[in-house]
Amino acid sequence: MRTAAEILASSDTIAVVGASRHEYKVAHTVPRQIMRHGWHVVPVNPSIDELWGQHVYGSLEEIAFGIDLVNVFRPAEFTPDIARQAVAIGAKALWLQQDIISSEAREIAIAGGLDYVENECIAVVRAVHQLSKL
Repeated sequence: MRTAAEILASSDTIAVVGASRHEYKVAHTVPRQIMRHGWHVVPVNPSIDELWGQHVYGSLEEIAFGIDLVNVFRPAEFTPDIARQAVAIGAKALWLQQDIISSEAREIAIAGGLDYVENECIAVVRAVHQLSKL
């Protein structure tokens, strides 16, 4: 299995499940930072129509193009279903943000052939390893 840094470095398009319109939330600031460093970030949130000047998808299944990495900002109890969706759309990896842990999501993702990260902040990994797509 690849490390978190390897997963991020090899990803170009990142779907962010639970992306927030509220600028004070990490589900807003973290994806914005990833965007500023050159990744294509695709917001997923059924309660928002537009975010960061982009269309927001209501679910992963609505996305009609390839996703390398699904980054999750939702409580752990929602992650098994998100893992199933990530497998169904052919994502390459599932990443649960810091403080999100799910053995069931891990099992689903790994059984579906996805790389898996949990309880790590994608922005911290990006910064520590000085990763950028620019």
